Amino acid sequence: MIPAAFDYERADSAEQALALLGEHGDEAKLLAGGHSLIPLMKYRLANPAVVIDIGRLNDLSYINDGGDHLAIGALTRHRDIEIDDLVGSQTPLLAAATSQVGDPQVRHRGTIGGAIAHGDPASDLPAALLALRATMVITGQDGAREVSADDFFTGFLETALGDTDLLTEIRVPKVPDAGWSFQKFNRRAQDWAIVGAAVLVNNGSTGVGLVNMDSKPVRSAAVEAAVSGGATASDAAAVAAEGVEPPADLNASVEYRQHLARVLVRRGLEEAGRA
Repeated sequence: MIPAAFDYERADSAEQALALLGEHGDEAKLLAGGHSLIPLMKYRLANPAVVIDIGRLNDLSYINDGGDHLAIGALTRHRDIEIDDLVGSQTPLLAAATSQVGDPQVRHRGTIGGAIAHGDPASDLPAALLALRATMVITGQDGAREVSADDFFTGFLETALGDTDLLTEIRVPKVPDAGWSFQKFNRRAQDWAIVGAAVLVNNGSTGVGLVNMDSKPVRSAAVEAAVSGGATASDAAAVAAEGVEPPADLNASVEYRQHLARVLVRRGLEEAGRA
């Protein structure tokens, strides 16, 4: 498939990107690594009149120590996150989930911000960021604002980003001593997960993010509540499919995804130290 015709603009700074967004509004789409937008354009599911290339904005590619959190620039490549010592020691769940994104080609080109802004419920990183209680920094025409991961994903391929907004940073709380696990079931290593689970157990608090179990990336409130109430890993995992609406497609029925969620969450809780 060939995308529809479009105009191309390249931004040399975040400020210029925002100015171009302000000029073109909902007719424009941002291009970072391209692994989310380009396929949509090829299938004519996205038809922007203008594509704004932000892939060369080095000022949005970084991993910094923010005190109680890691500050990760939205244009940081997956591979840089996967191998970063600070991420590995302070938020190992994020490093593990990132290592499962696509294949080496995708991880060397794709960006964390692009993956998150796409808002795909089958993506690995949103589940990890939900479990970690991350915060997104969104910069718009009136300045920057912070949005929790829970409020960022609003629907199928929809997020809190407005037409003239730019995702600039992801803030991930440090959890160096937490128990964690990232579980993923797929047919081939580079495929989207049929179901996945990101699990974090930290000082009595539990976060469970689910992959491909609803129309948007979600946390399993039922499992988290069960663990808080003292349930075993097996008992808590038994409610993993409650409160969510998994899709049915060529890869799996609703019932199969519900079963996988229970299995993967149990494994995740056991690995994270809740056996």
